[in-house]
Amino acid sequence: MRPSTLRALNRAAELTRQNRFTEAVLIAEPVILAADSYESDEIRRWLADHVTDFTGETEEETP
Repeated sequence: MRPSTLRALNRAAELTRQNRFTEAVLIAEPVILAADSYESDEIRRWLADHVTDFTGETEEETP
């Protein structure tokens, strides 16, 4: 994934945690739409792996 794409996704996650969803979409959407099929797959995997970056929640371990 290009560094600029990763920066945009990280910024969108930060804005989402701050309840600034509209701004997050304005940053992430153009990057996602401009991605080729290879980068789109990377973005999809990154989003799935970093869902808690957007929610601010952490998984609690259960014994």
